[in-house]
Amino acid sequence: MFHKEGYKIILITLFISIVGALAIDRWIEIVWLRYLLMLTILVFVILILQFFRNPKRNFQLDDNQVLSPVDGKVVVIEEVFEKEFFNEKRLQVSVFMSPINVHVTRYPVGGEVVYSKYHPGKYLVAWHPKSSEENERTTVVVLSKKFGAVLHRQIAGALAKRIVNYANKGQKVEQTTDSGFIKFGSRVDVFLPLDATIQVTLNQKVKGGVSVLATS
Repeated sequence: MFHKEGYKIILITLFISIVGALAIDRWIEIVWLRYLLMLTILVFVILILQFFRNPKRNFQLDDNQVLSPVDGKVVVIEEVFEKEFFNEKRLQVSVFMSPINVHVTRYPVGGEVVYSKYHPGKYLVAWHPKSSEENERTTVVVLSKKFGAVLHRQIAGALAKRIVNYANKGQKVEQTTDSGFIKFGSRVDVFLPLDATIQVTLNQKVKGGVSVLATS
């Protein structure tokens, strides 16, 4: 199963790959070179299909838990001053996604969207300390029953050139449903109340909509 954001790119990739394969078969006479080019095309197609995959998962919704919004590796767990929306200290948990991770962004909590904003910006590597303030990004805040306002921020990486955000202010959303999509490498920061109990550790691998980041 593939995400809707990938349909156009997948079709274009398949078309170009088929044309390329036919051209190679017709014009390249050196056998080893022909096989090498064919293999390169096949690997490219597989990578594109893997990037836009959207596997079905058995989600367990729980208002007492904040779930990871994305697949990836936990790279930051720290107390920070969040100045875009809260203007106060929060617990930040950041998940880095490599190009081979599933890139669907899911709501970590359910509730009402009270803030949603897109910020144009740079394309620093996603683990750069200033990427959360200077890179292209979207900030979404959901008002939940147990945790109050929970902010998650999609951050473009060095390869990502487009962030898709589905959140609209005033919208009622359910935990684990699609919040957005980041194309080709990125990071997502989650900002939690200081009294939230963190359930992950640095460098831990997490799954979007499945792994628990924190509990109340």
